[in-house]
Amino acid sequence: MAEYTVICMKWGDKFGPEYVNRLYSMVSRNLTLPFKFVCFTDNGAGINRNVEIRPLPDMALPDGKERGWRKLSTFRDDIGLSGRVLFLDLDTVIVGNIDDYFTLDGDFCLMAHWSPSKKQGVGQTSVYRFEAGKERFLYDYFMEHIDEVKAAYRHEQAYVSDMMSKTGRLKFWPSKWMPSFKHQCMRPFPLCYFFDPVLPPEAKIVVFHGNPTPDQAMAGRTKGFWKSIIRHVRTPQWLRDNWKV
Repeated sequence: MAEYTVICMKWGDKFGPEYVNRLYSMVSRNLTLPFKFVCFTDNGAGINRNVEIRPLPDMALPDGKERGWRKLSTFRDDIGLSGRVLFLDLDTVIVGNIDDYFTLDGDFCLMAHWSPSKKQGVGQTSVYRFEAGKERFLYDYFMEHIDEVKAAYRHEQAYVSDMMSKTGRLKFWPSKWMPSFKHQCMRPFPLCYFFDPVLPPEAKIVVFHGNPTPDQAMAGRTKGFWKSIIRHVRTPQWLRDNWKV
């Protein structure tokens, strides 16, 4: 039988255990394949007992803004993963069946970045899938060339996208599966004051990045004075129906 594992990471105090619990519940409601759910964390207090809690893999990172580099430790071959592995950021909102995220052909899958300000083809690592241990080189090369890599790439998703593209094994998820809440669901100013954010009909996972976060969207607000005006948030029912335990 094929082995499917969903993983997430939680470190520091940006996200509480409720984020892990909501994510686990959303996966349980929307994945019909047999799976196990693993959270790598420095604090497992309050996390659902059905979630397998493991310590964060050791990773000697230098001082400075983290920018997601810790995610590279998921590619190690000594952290107890096997088979196909799907990584989900804690602030992703699952709105439909996600079986296809495991069954889609490809060695390494992630999402193409939707922002026109990004270089064409750069991926977004809110959601990625890989074969356990197969991409160990992504971790090893970074650890051996930290200064060089951080000078060349702003964050881990640009690094992963470029390195995997060079192998010829990079595949992007269908863009219709994963809209950006900020760019593709929210209405532009001033329509955002009168109409709820839309849920595209073929969406499976809605990706939150920056502000608003799912919690902010649930509260009908966003961070920052000007952003709170330009990106006024009306809480849609579809978010209430999915962003829950």
